[in-house]
Amino acid sequence: MTGSQGPAFSRRALIGTGLGVGAAVLSVGGSGVAQAATASPERRAYAFLAAAMDAYPQAGTVRLAQSYTDQAGLFSTAFTYDNALAVLAALASRTADGLSRAVALGDALLYAQSHDPAYDDGRLRQAYNVGPYTFYDGSPQPDGFVRADGTANVGTQFGFTGTAVGDMAWAGIALAALAKRTGRDRFLQGAVRIGGWIDRVGRTDQPLGGYTFGVNGADERLPFSSTEHNTDLICLFGRLARLTGDRVWWERRARAVAFVEAMWEPSGGFFYTGTNDGVTVNRSPVPEDTQTWTHLALSSRTHSRSLDWARTELAVLDSADRRNSTVPAGQSYEGVTFSSASLLANEDAPIADGQPRPDRNGVWFEGTAHLALALRDRHSPGDEARARRLLSSLERAQDLLGGGQTLGGTPVAAGSGVVSASSPLDTGFGFGYYPYRHTGATAWYLLAAARANPLRA
Repeated sequence: MTGSQGPAFSRRALIGTGLGVGAAVLSVGGSGVAQAATASPERRAYAFLAAAMDAYPQAGTVRLAQSYTDQAGLFSTAFTYDNALAVLAALASRTADGLSRAVALGDALLYAQSHDPAYDDGRLRQAYNVGPYTFYDGSPQPDGFVRADGTANVGTQFGFTGTAVGDMAWAGIALAALAKRTGRDRFLQGAVRIGGWIDRVGRTDQPLGGYTFGVNGADERLPFSSTEHNTDLICLFGRLARLTGDRVWWERRARAVAFVEAMWEPSGGFFYTGTNDGVTVNRSPVPEDTQTWTHLALSSRTHSRSLDWARTELAVLDSADRRNSTVPAGQSYEGVTFSSASLLANEDAPIADGQPRPDRNGVWFEGTAHLALALRDRHSPGDEARARRLLSSLERAQDLLGGGQTLGGTPVAAGSGVVSASSPLDTGFGFGYYPYRHTGATAWYLLAAARANPLRA
């Protein structure tokens, strides 16, 4: 789709205020379009990540990658989660340029951690601004990632000022991966600070245990607990245990594992999303990521049926003849949607105020990459063929969807970067995804293409 639909909030917006492929990372310049026409899908995806990272050269060298193209309406917002994925995808390239970019992004996360405008306790915010823009109300936002006073430019305009355990965990996973690859102690210490913050703030004695969601922008603790977040902690705490030799991290990991396993529904072969009160399991909607990430973190044959549930129960095929589809005529895309509720979305009503109506068959490409990687990791009969079909759909989307979009006002090279969804998609969790090129979806594609499991401790 073209034109701005206004803010397209990510799932991480819920807590606002109150790669072995061996592909070199492409530089993006005047010949970017010509390069994209002949480069492999992986090289073009890396070119998009580079462009997202380099979108504001005037803002300084300490920088994060913009999460979505400008047309999404989030301006220069850089989600912490997306940048952690960009680090992991860059490391998976196994190239010198990939390592250099991963280190630069890791150092920016450390800068944000040590230059927060209000806290010095190891936390990171949900998102940051990384380049200047003018907000919808006409107010100028002149700063890049590093503000004039030296503090990190947190995402106050959209309320992305809270701190989610899951976002923190992914940042910690990325920093731990950098520590292992480079041997540099600063990355390990940053990851340890993140793990310590999570244990102090998120540990709960509620009956279902595990770790709660985090804090909102007013620093108020949020009592609900997410299967996804606790799955992330299985990896983070496991990595910290191995890197530090401190057994306390194994105990914390076991706590997260117990919560995740308590969310298992054996009769259906899937994981529930979590709990609102620490007592009662939320049974609906059932999301995709709790099925695929659990496999990547646990590698449990007992629970790997969750991949089959996601592959069959969340399967979608989007084409131009679908109601509310924005896929061009003659094209179709297969994959999975966000959750069980996405398949039941009200196609007569907008996803949110100012947003379009949803397509029940819209493909969530980030989740499709999750599934492709998890199937390749499980490697049961038929898994590789299924994964290759999903990867082919992702690569076709990169080729054909999201044309004419920009990063920091600069055109994105043709065929570089994966859009977050094939058509407007209602997640069932109060927000949507749209056909805008996305750092997170692109990074997950690269991880799946490289068979690089980011959640293995």
